[in-house]
Amino acid sequence: MPDWEKRFRAPRVGLPKWAEDAPDRSLFVSNVTGTFELYAWDRATGEQRRATDRPNGTTGGTLSPDGEWIWWFSDTDGDEFGVWMRQPFHGGPDEPATPGLEPSYPGGLALGRDGTAVVGRSTDKGGSTIHVARPGAEPVEIYRHEESAEVGALSHDGSLIAIEHTEHGDAMHSAIRIVTADGATVTELDDTRGGTQELGLSVMGFAPVDGDTRLLVGHQRRGRWEPMLWDAATGQETSLALDLPGDLDATWFPDGSALLIEHDYQARSELWRYELASGELTRLDTPAGTVSGALPRPDGTVEFLWSSAQKPPAVRSTDGRLVLDPPPLPGGIGRAPDSVPVTDVWVEGPGGPVHALVQQPAGKGPFPTVFDIHGGPTWHDSDAFAAGPAAWVDHGFAVVRVNYRGSTGYGREWTDALKHRVGLIELEDIAAVREWAVSSGLADPRRLVLAGGSWGGYLTLLGLGTQPDAWAVGLAAVPVADYVTAYHDEMEALKALDRTLLGGTPEEVPERYRASSPLTYVDAVRAPVYISAGVNDPRCPIRQIDNYVQRLTERGHPHEVYRYDAGHGSLVVEERVKQLRLEIAFAESHLLR
Repeated sequence: MPDWEKRFRAPRVGLPKWAEDAPDRSLFVSNVTGTFELYAWDRATGEQRRATDRPNGTTGGTLSPDGEWIWWFSDTDGDEFGVWMRQPFHGGPDEPATPGLEPSYPGGLALGRDGTAVVGRSTDKGGSTIHVARPGAEPVEIYRHEESAEVGALSHDGSLIAIEHTEHGDAMHSAIRIVTADGATVTELDDTRGGTQELGLSVMGFAPVDGDTRLLVGHQRRGRWEPMLWDAATGQETSLALDLPGDLDATWFPDGSALLIEHDYQARSELWRYELASGELTRLDTPAGTVSGALPRPDGTVEFLWSSAQKPPAVRSTDGRLVLDPPPLPGGIGRAPDSVPVTDVWVEGPGGPVHALVQQPAGKGPFPTVFDIHGGPTWHDSDAFAAGPAAWVDHGFAVVRVNYRGSTGYGREWTDALKHRVGLIELEDIAAVREWAVSSGLADPRRLVLAGGSWGGYLTLLGLGTQPDAWAVGLAAVPVADYVTAYHDEMEALKALDRTLLGGTPEEVPERYRASSPLTYVDAVRAPVYISAGVNDPRCPIRQIDNYVQRLTERGHPHEVYRYDAGHGSLVVEERVKQLRLEIAFAESHLLR
């Protein structure tokens, strides 16, 4: 088996989440059976048990605070529309976790110590709702609004609920409302000022102590994400002295005395401990690379999921231990093979310096080069292990990943630049990096591949039409292809995001949707096009992709389409391998002619 396939098939585990009041009981995700599923882990006995077993996999789950129940979200074949189920931690039949609530898209979940569940929901017609479900009683609706909202957190004693909402109409910048369990408003924190200042907030969690009403809140008041404390009872705000560049996330240590700070800067991350009493900030020992999640334990250690572009992921502890190592798969597949490290490149773009990450095979360029464009759009590529780019390198391609305007991790202005000229802004930054790649001798200008999934797939199709002379092949996975049809068919939360990005609906600002839609430019496309799509995808629905493909067919333009029975991507390892194998074969067949 080639190394690139081993990287997909190698056993992998996610960061274990432990029950707040029973830290020996944990829940994690693994692909050991070939499909990503939830596993229960009793640390006291070492026993591991697969908790879910579905054809298309399961990753959405959590533990009740006492560790007695596993809650998991049951949708239909990846369509993200379903209900919460639960089962006993040590095994037993699944049962509906919130009887009386109809299927919906999930909008956050918080579980109380008395068995209460706060359930966020959204539907295509009903907007966003939040319900309180108590044992033996019918769920009670405590919140409803046509704009997107979700459950943020439940206080330790269950008396207060934090809701993130966008009632002001800006889906990129949330406000926070604190309500009681019956829905009565206690207080509000809103940095958007009606949407004029475009400052967002995020809920990071209530203090883990009974009677403590402080909420850890992420804010953007100084041009980046950073935490502060907000007392929901008094309204007092406490800023934190964190002199670190880049974006900051935070989590409470279990005793409430300190915060775990995740520091993300220029595509790398590290961990710090912040003492609330003294303000002392101490760096925790983590290797260079990317921390993809971290949780403090009651003994003061921190467990974290770490990787780099060269080294595969592992769950580590700050005490030096490897926390969780999955068993080898049949056939002797153990740890995933290493790949090559990334090189950082900064290129001057029309909106400022653009950061790109480059991997290249052995030998001397110019190489055939894949521009692997990340999704989101509010996301960013980092120095983290990724089997896809590693596979292209194994096949002799250089890989360039661009953190275009709209990406996170480079300050609020960089992320918020993505408005009104959606898609076209990102492609300007990609074009600047492409010019560098060619002029530097890295990339062969005749063998440039534009590729990506989700928003990256959208940018791929848009780039093929607006920059037709620049690309030799296009590979688009689960893309937006026809923006107007996509808007009308997609889940309600994404409609709200599109209204924010483009300034209205397709009927209100038709010229902006037309300018940002790949379908507008389909007749200009010159490169062969490969598209893969999940037939149950609620984010990039199949009908709008079919519209684009029909236009390619009418033109007689070279293209291939692969449809699979899942949603926005697949949790089945063999399916992921198959899709990348088809993409590589398509690219090689057209580049080597």
